[in-house]
Amino acid sequence: MNPIYAILAASTIILMASISGCSKKEELSVDEGSEESNVEFALNEQYDKVRNGARLILKYDPESNAFKGTVENTTDETLKQVRVEVHLSNGKELGPTIPGDLSPGEKREILLPATGTDFNAWTAHPEVGEGEHSHEGEGSEHGGEGKGEHSRKEESGEHDREGNGEHK
Repeated sequence: MNPIYAILAASTIILMASISGCSKKEELSVDEGSEESNVEFALNEQYDKVRNGARLILKYDPESNAFKGTVENTTDETLKQVRVEVHLSNGKELGPTIPGDLSPGEKREILLPATGTDFNAWTAHPEVGEGEHSHEGEGSEHGGEGKGEHSRKEESGEHDREGNGEHK
């Protein structure tokens, strides 16, 4: 075999192995900071990511028509006002769950029921602190400037929420 063809074949094999190793199911829990993921999950997939020190592991359970999982503090400091949201492919938002502080290493069970089944994909994220869905402070994840803007958006029906979930 010609050495050039051998090098080309070896390079192709390495490239194919590298590409196949980059599947969505192989994702590691890397802290995404304050960025919200645009990746939607199929109903049989599991969310497992760290955001602002909170690791959320969540999966849809078709038998109970609910999202079940845990949120855990991966830092050495208490995380304030931790809560979880799920965004469905039909535009509905589940949650956020009732906010609560998480001590270092503390893990809390999450249950967010879905009242309908008219969705085929979803995404989720943990929120930490008062900035994202708080009615005080500056801004929200939806671009508000504190209390006034966020309230107007809720009154206009921009948020189509289905309950606030519960912690077990």
